[in-house]
Amino acid sequence: MDGSAVIHFAESKAEEWQRTIDANLYGILHCTHAAIPWLRGRPGAMISTVSSVGGRYGIAGWSVYNATKFAVVGFHDALRKELAAEGIRVALIEPGAVWTEWGNNVPAEAMRERRMSLDALHPEDVAQALVYSFAQPDNVLVEEILVRLLLETSP
Repeated sequence: MDGSAVIHFAESKAEEWQRTIDANLYGILHCTHAAIPWLRGRPGAMISTVSSVGGRYGIAGWSVYNATKFAVVGFHDALRKELAAEGIRVALIEPGAVWTEWGNNVPAEAMRERRMSLDALHPEDVAQALVYSFAQPDNVLVEEILVRLLLETSP
C-alpha cells in the first residue's frame, strides 16, 4: 500500500491497514464530529465529504482502501438520517480517477497509466460537484454524486 505496487490483502501488513483506516475513516469521523456543533442552527448547513468511487466498487489490490471507502458511504447514509431533523444536509462526492499528488495505497505506475489513458478528472471537476451540491436550496439535498470521466468504464 505504499503506492509502488498492487498489494493483495493476504500479503498486506496490519500497519498498512491502520494507516489507511486512520486517514480514510478516522479522519472523516474526527472532522465531522468536530464540525457538527458549528453547524447546528445554521440555515443551509451541510457536511460534504469527498470520498471515492472505491466506496462503490472493489478493486483487487485495494481491499483495505475499498473497505474504508465503503464504510464512509454507510457512515454518511446514517449521519444524513441522524441530522436531517436539525436541517443539516449530508452529502457525499465520489470521484473516479483524479489527478492528484496523493496516493499512498494506489499502485503508482498503474494509476499513472490509467489516468493518462482516461485523461483523469482534475480537482476543479470535483470542486464543481461540491459547488453544485452546496448551491441547492436549504431544503434540498443532493445526497451523492458519483463523478467519472466518460471513458472511465471500470471498475
